Amino acid sequence: MALTSTTAAVIVTFNRSAKLSKVIDAVLAQTVRPDLVYVIDNASTDDTGEVVAAKTDPSIRYVRLGENSGGAGGFHEGMKIAYEQGAQFLWIMDDDAYPEPDALRLLLAGINDFEDRYSWKPSFACSAVRWIDGSLCEMNTPTPVWDWPRFYSAETPYLLVKSCSFVSVLIPRWAVREHGFPIKDYFIWFDDSEYTQRIAKSYPGIFCPDSLVIHDTPDNKGVNYGLITKGNLWKFRYGARNETSFQLRERGIYGVAAFAYRVRTEMAEGEVPGKMRREIYRSMLRGLRFKPAIVRP
Repeated sequence: MALTSTTAAVIVTFNRSAKLSKVIDAVLAQTVRPDLVYVIDNASTDDTGEVVAAKTDPSIRYVRLGENSGGAGGFHEGMKIAYEQGAQFLWIMDDDAYPEPDALRLLLAGINDFEDRYSWKPSFACSAVRWIDGSLCEMNTPTPVWDWPRFYSAETPYLLVKSCSFVSVLIPRWAVREHGFPIKDYFIWFDDSEYTQRIAKSYPGIFCPDSLVIHDTPDNKGVNYGLITKGNLWKFRYGARNETSFQLRERGIYGVAAFAYRVRTEMAEGEVPGKMRREIYRSMLRGLRFKPAIVRP
């Protein structure tokens, strides 16, 4: 059954029921509400199901996956479901991101206004992500294109970007139709960057600085291989594998070499122990053979 309206929010969650509850409340409190809210549960072992069930809003759709497929797998499944149900816009976010009341309205307005003014179709529109203290959230900073301020003015506050995180990004249906879904086999890390760079091949996305979202992470740090610890090594291993695979696919061995140099430099500057460095290098070698499929509608 197709949607009668156009916008679907997709929230992926795993064992963060308290934060998820706040995210759902923030989504439902939007000045322009999404028509449906898909909560994709990555086989949580906490009370996520009960928390979602307590939300009585009829727009909520709870989807529990049979196993934890990571953020990448969750977004793949959620976007696939929303697309198959006919959504014209997919609003993507994590389970610890609280959008301000006008966040979705400003993203929708940005895409529609940009198309009307310039006859170009942005491949996505992303929000400004702030940390819990109001400062810039370093891990969610979009990557600009070379001519990023081309359309920026007081009347049109849009900056051109080629990639962003999955923390409040609005993706039009045509971009999914032409470029497919996120790579579920990535499991976690770099799935958002790969996907937005892929769809931006049609036309860059736009950064809408007035659309705000708060990212409730434990600390405010970017993705830097000098920050590897025993606790987060597993994430960096996925990131190293995934980005190596991406660089090889998109830029060949020169892209891989540039990425390897950056990783080596960051780990050296961060004085990452040798054992952990070797784990990252092994993950990069696996990335040379890792060629996951891109699934299209």
